[in-house]
Amino acid sequence: MSDFVGKTRVGRDAMDPARAEALAAVLGIDWRPGAPLPPFAHQVYFWQALPDAALGRDGHPARGGFIPDLGLPRRMWAGGRLAFHAPLYTGREAEKTTVIEAVTLKEGRSGPLGFVTLRHEIAQAGALCVTEWQDLVYRQDPGPGQVAPPVPRAPEGGEVRRQRFSTVDLFRYSALTLNGHRIHYDRDYAREVEGYGGLVVHGPLLAQVLMLVAAAEGPLRRFAFRGVSAALDHEELRFCHAGGRLWVAGPDGRICMSAEAE
Repeated sequence: MSDFVGKTRVGRDAMDPARAEALAAVLGIDWRPGAPLPPFAHQVYFWQALPDAALGRDGHPARGGFIPDLGLPRRMWAGGRLAFHAPLYTGREAEKTTVIEAVTLKEGRSGPLGFVTLRHEIAQAGALCVTEWQDLVYRQDPGPGQVAPPVPRAPEGGEVRRQRFSTVDLFRYSALTLNGHRIHYDRDYAREVEGYGGLVVHGPLLAQVLMLVAAAEGPLRRFAFRGVSAALDHEELRFCHAGGRLWVAGPDGRICMSAEAE
């Protein structure tokens, strides 16, 4: 796997304002062309559009290719870190350089786990605007009768908003980010193949909302987030903020995502 470390891919995007306007509508925020993009809005750009034959059973690009095949069928975005250096704008071509920083295999409580860390650098007019580290985790399918490990409870207090994501919200965010992962729109697949209790709310969507919460208090320089447990489409979620710490809590008090901002 060490042969893949350092592998690099470069993509460019014209940064169509219409995508940012559509994202703002999905998020329920006020944004107009000409203004800096909201933090993390670059997720709706730099699509990797592949034909159906190049996709795996889960709707992601088939295993292998740029990211090595770790022999594990389930992929999740486990978390990430971002550094915001300068604003991004629509209507100006941007370049995204992606580097594989690390590939590791470990043995977890539920079986083997694979971890891949990608570093994305996004620049406009030759100036670095955003550095993002994306942590992906790969795992086996759940076994018959497998019980998920207990999830830590969220801290008390700090609530700033409540939100329930509809199937339409999940569909529109999947479309805007060209995310074909079936756990976000195929309920039977999510339940029967990957063992979830419903459709899964995108981890990046939860992180996006938390970034907007943090950015409401001033310019965001750094942000780090980690998915702890899946948030489902039928759940009312609590978005919380206390100092530089943020988190998303499920209706049963479990923590779904933790984050830090500065």
